[in-house]
Amino acid sequence: MSVFAAPGAYDRAITVFSPDGRLFQVEYAMELVNRGATILGIQSPEGLVLGSEENIEILEEAGYSWKIFRVDDHIGAAIVGLSSDARILIDQARIYAQSNKLTYDEPIDVEVVTKRICDIQQMYTQHAGVRPFGVSIIFGGVDKTGTRVFGTHPSGTYRGYKATALGAGRETVLPVLKEEYGEGMTLEKSIKLAVKCLLKALEARQLPPRIKIAIIPTATKKMEMLNDGTVEGYIKELGSSK
Repeated sequence: MSVFAAPGAYDRAITVFSPDGRLFQVEYAMELVNRGATILGIQSPEGLVLGSEENIEILEEAGYSWKIFRVDDHIGAAIVGLSSDARILIDQARIYAQSNKLTYDEPIDVEVVTKRICDIQQMYTQHAGVRPFGVSIIFGGVDKTGTRVFGTHPSGTYRGYKATALGAGRETVLPVLKEEYGEGMTLEKSIKLAVKCLLKALEARQLPPRIKIAIIPTATKKMEMLNDGTVEGYIKELGSSK
């Protein structure tokens, strides 16, 4: 009897498909993503918004709880899943961005970075002795093609979005985005929509309203993290308008 014929044996090796065509280790990695803190990305003609929940322990330094990273001046990334896995991929994305700048003397396209990171993720789904990266990333930025948002999957696939969300609050956030997102939205409205979505995701799971927001305006193509006071102002404004 083959070892892979035993019940549950198909999740022991990443390279073996189950009889119904599934790679269980990839599905387990996605389950980790689905249980993580909610992240989102929203594009508009005026710029890009990345947002995330920030669940901070009482004794933890707030500055070391990162879900949003700068890849290059014009590209940011929000992560959900294993932060250790994400750190490796973010470092690779930064290397690709700087290498492209040194080689071609121009900023790298958001999709090029996304594709190269997904190439790494895909490679870890077809070699024995490894496991998939337990992380999904929303890459967002402003390049020569405009404002772009891409979401990755632990399998190595990626898709482009006008607005998207990942993590535990995804099912709460997506209906709000579908109802309220508009292609001609201003950057200010996009920020408020991002804050509103994250607040709903946190409220649904009875968690405190801790949110981080980053923006990349098309005018500057420079990523900016909104300070806590600014974000708190949006939270109070949205709370008073209910």
